[in-house]
Amino acid sequence: MGVAPIVLSIDAMGGDLGPEAVVSGMSRSAQANPDIRFLVHGPKDKLTKLIERKKALAGRCEIRDASGVVSMEDKPSHIMRHGQDTSMWAAIEAVRDKEATVAVSCGNTGALMALSMIRLRKLPGVNRPAIAILWPSRNPQGFNVMLDVGADVRADAQDLLQYALMGVSYARNGLHLDRPRVGLLNVGTEEHKGKAELKEAHELIGNMAERAQFDFVGFVEGGDIPGEACDVIVTDGFTGNIALKTGEGTASLIGDRLKEAFAYSPLSRLASLLALTSLRRLKKKIDPRRVNGGVFLGLNGTVVKSHGSADETGVSAAIKLAVQLAQSGFSGRLAARLASLTETDSDTQETTITHEESSK
Repeated sequence: MGVAPIVLSIDAMGGDLGPEAVVSGMSRSAQANPDIRFLVHGPKDKLTKLIERKKALAGRCEIRDASGVVSMEDKPSHIMRHGQDTSMWAAIEAVRDKEATVAVSCGNTGALMALSMIRLRKLPGVNRPAIAILWPSRNPQGFNVMLDVGADVRADAQDLLQYALMGVSYARNGLHLDRPRVGLLNVGTEEHKGKAELKEAHELIGNMAERAQFDFVGFVEGGDIPGEACDVIVTDGFTGNIALKTGEGTASLIGDRLKEAFAYSPLSRLASLLALTSLRRLKKKIDPRRVNGGVFLGLNGTVVKSHGSADETGVSAAIKLAVQLAQSGFSGRLAARLASLTETDSDTQETTITHEESSK
């Protein structure tokens, strides 16, 4: 018997570059992986023409007609009330109905998270879902997991504990780390620094480490995000999103400055030719498109959020991540892991209450 195909649900209309970039990214992924199939959501006439031009997609796409489009300016509340005809809504619905394993969208982050929360629902015990990303790092696996990077600007100590547990599960399934190391992002590594909720979260995460089988390294700083001090960086969505956008901007700046430096004179242009192989290797390592894709964690289903400006390379990277998560059965493993820890906490609390009552 052959391997069952992996079905992905694709919002073809969400990106800044339009469905052309999305379909091109799908085609690139299809060439690399013969086991994937696509449910593609958007205007059927337009998508049919684009898909028919890509030989790699022949017989591997089912187009679901959706006339509405969620723009980057649309408010999540508006989409919740009036977005039933949009490609984003349809893409999420396919995961909810178990027709696809993972949804992929380049669209409006706020609207996508709101739809995902309402249509897929949060996992039991999860207060706030989080967006996790892979950040290039000095660690042997090449990446660190960071969350939250923008699902919710708020996070109390319990939320940060849940982020740690979800990040550990992601690191195990996405980076194949048996015992991930977790760090809590702060303004310093000393235990007396930071806000009250960070100090409380420090204690909660530390107490959970042995039971959940991860190592807690304590507080880490911004310089540790791409470093080797830990594998999972936990923070609130406000801080995480600023760090993410700063990192992307810095990578872009480095690329632009290198181009300027090597174009400065005939001698520098010659030097760039001599260093061409090394420059290409550097570009590949710092190119944000190649690690494109934030994962919504804490939901009854997996959603990958691609960057809004993603081109063919970026969309393909997001699809590759979606395939990896689908192959690992990530959504089910995360749900089972959180459920087991939640049940253990409930049993512990009941035992404590019973003991206290019997002592009175």
